[in-house]
Amino acid sequence: RVSTGLLLLRVGARLAVVLHGYGKIQQPFSWVGPNADTPGILQALAALSEFGGGFAWILGLLTPLASFGLACTMAVAAWTHAIKLHDPFVRMGPEGGGSYELASVYLCTALLFLFAGPGRFSLDRAFFGKQSA
Repeated sequence: RVSTGLLLLRVGARLAVVLHGYGKIQQPFSWVGPNADTPGILQALAALSEFGGGFAWILGLLTPLASFGLACTMAVAAWTHAIKLHDPFVRMGPEGGGSYELASVYLCTALLFLFAGPGRFSLDRAFFGKQSA
């Protein structure tokens, strides 16, 4: 049952991350914008972790590497929104704006897969044998 839950979480959460990363991977070195203080290589690593790491998670392939990349990216995103931009955890009301809720949820999900692994229904299990739930 745990492996079924991990599979559903891998596919559902990571499909969302792939969609978030799709726009970034189109312009990997400049997706933050022309006035960004983030170096292009770090922007590209974030885009790759979201887009490529999302696909890796869906397949359950190279899960520790994908999880580490996504955890780093989401930690920076949560920190940026919480500390640098002073956004609230959850943005309430119709006014829109940023929050760090989603980045925090993705960070927790990345940490779960980093520590628990992808589960039985994964390519990691097929290629590397039993290593987790």
